Amino acid sequence: MAHILVADDDDLLGELLRFKLEGAGHRVTIIGDGRSALEAAQSDAYDLMVLDAMMPVLSGPEVLSALGQRGSRLPVVMLTARKGQDDVLDALSSGARDYLTKPFIPDELVARVNAILRTEAARVTTHG
Repeated sequence: MAHILVADDDDLLGELLRFKLEGAGHRVTIIGDGRSALEAAQSDAYDLMVLDAMMPVLSGPEVLSALGQRGSRLPVVMLTARKGQDDVLDALSSGARDYLTKPFIPDELVARVNAILRTEAARVTTHG
């Protein structure tokens, strides 16, 4: 069971993600602004973060950039309405492991999260 941080200011979407991810066996914490998400992500309490690009206080890209500058290894899945090629490339270049655009299929997000967690588990097992 992984502990997943969902950083999204849309309460309804956050609850949908909680329902889907908890249904897949994960623990979920929801945070609604970028600064709080950044602080929580640095705590080492989470195995993965689902990060919305457009949030109050700090945007998703700002959170991702700050995590990268601080050497965080937390896997991040960007979840956003931004569909431009530059947005996708910037997020992946800044350290996001995956990028999913809204609207999206919730079960696809769960599958992507699980795939990243499997990869992380294999990396830790292989590299200690």
